[in-house]
Order: sequence, then structure tokens, then C-alpha cells
Amino acid sequence: MSIFRKYGGRMIVTIVTIILLVTIGITAKDREKISKIENIIGNIITPVQGVFYRVGDAVDDKISNIKEYVSLKDKNAQLEEEIKVLRKENLEMSDIISRTDYLKNEMILREDTEYDIIDTKIISKDPENWFNNFIINKGSKDGVTKDSLVIEAVETDKGVVEEGLVGIVIEVGDNWSKVLPIIDNSSNVSYKIVRTQDFGVINGNIDETMTGFLFDIDAEVVKGDKLVTSGMGEVFMPGLYIGEVIDVKMKEEELKKEITVKPAVDFQKVSSLFIIKND
Repeated sequence: MSIFRKYGGRMIVTIVTIILLVTIGITAKDREKISKIENIIGNIITPVQGVFYRVGDAVDDKISNIKEYVSLKDKNAQLEEEIKVLRKENLEMSDIISRTDYLKNEMILREDTEYDIIDTKIISKDPENWFNNFIINKGSKDGVTKDSLVIEAVETDKGVVEEGLVGIVIEVGDNWSKVLPIIDNSSNVSYKIVRTQDFGVINGNIDETMTGFLFDIDAEVVKGDKLVTSGMGEVFMPGLYIGEVIDVKMKEEELKKEITVKPAVDFQKVSSLFIIKND
């Protein structure tokens, strides 16, 4: 902005005032009274001077207001950007806090597991079987093979972190794999009851529980019993935590004892997993 545009009003007032003073000074020398011409000029210039002065003040006020508006607008934009950053950080912190138990269990599992494991995450669900099969972000380039087992770090009611069985790899790509979870109704897992060492077979249900039977109809099983993989069938290695018995029924007509099991893994929240490398 030029100096004239910024201070034009005051410059005009100043110039007019100087001319007036010079004129009065020259004509007033050695005189007690001013002439009629000087009086007329003074009467004309004085109101004009007042107008210019008021205009100059108004222009200055407008310029100051514009500068203040621009400054406030810049500060507002800066504050909005800072708020966005804080909201993002708050969301990230909230996510970490909500996942504290999962992160702690994952760390313990990494330290204590006897298996060679690969970190992985679910990246999508199978569109043909949305509620069950899913895709993970590791494949053959990472050492994953067909029939590799997928687990999650889960904590039992005694505070012990176990390898919770999630499922088995059924297809492998270069950098992805498809997993069949144990809650799928086509999945069959041979299990062992930890307390009694009795064996049986269990498969998934559409309600995300599992049902199965015991080989020995007289086997003792009660609600709360824990199940692990038995290792029979050479598909699932022994000792992986499956879940807890929540119901027991005697099927007299079929001569078998049926159990319902709640999986140790919460399949509604499952995300970060591990793959056990096949030797």
C-alpha cells in the first residue's frame, strides 16, 4: 500500500495548514489585524480542514479494522489447524488406551510362546462369507503356507496369556492369505478337556459359538471346563486354547454327550493376529 493511500487524508490537511500559516505569517507581519481576504480564506479553509481531518481519522480507523480482521482470521485458521492435530492425537491415544490389554497380552505372548510367529492383521472379509472367512496381510513371501495356524493372544480368567486359536490358512497369495476361522460351520477341531483329559471333536456355529461331542459318553464335563487342541489329525498342533464350555447336554437317542463352547477369541473385535510358521 502506498504512503499516499495510507496517509493521504492527513497529508492534505497538513499541506493546507502550512499554506494557511505561511499566508497568515506573511500578511500579519507588523500588523495587529488580519485583512478581509485573510479572514475569508480562514473561514473557508477551517471547515475544510476539519472535514479532511475527520476523513483521515475515518480512513485510519478502517485500515486498522481491516488489519485486525486479517490478523484475527489468520489466528483463527491457526487455531483450527491446532485443534485438528489435537483431535487426531486424542483419537490415537484413545485407541491405544482402549487396546491396552490387547497390546499387553501380545507383548507377553511374543516373549513366552515357543512357536515361530508372524505378526499379521485382518485387511478384509470374504464377500462370499462375510461373517466368517477373512483375509490377512501376510502371504508366501512372509513364510505363510497352507494349513498355517492363526492365533491371538488371549488372557484366561487366571490372568495367564495363552495362544488362542483363531483358525487355519486355506489359501495363500504372495502377500495375503485367506483364513477359515474355527467358528465356521465347516471347521472341525479335535479337542481335549484340560481338567479331565477327555477328547472330542467340535465345529463352528452361525451364532459364533461352537458345538461338539465327547468320544466317551461317560466322560465328566461341566460348565467352565477349558478346551485346548488335542493334536489329533495332524492339522492343529496340541495345546492351543480353544475356549470354555458354557452348556452340556446328553443326547440319549444318539448316545453322545454334546457341549457348547464359547471361543476364547472375540471374533467381533479380532484384528491383530499371529501366524504360526509351519516347520
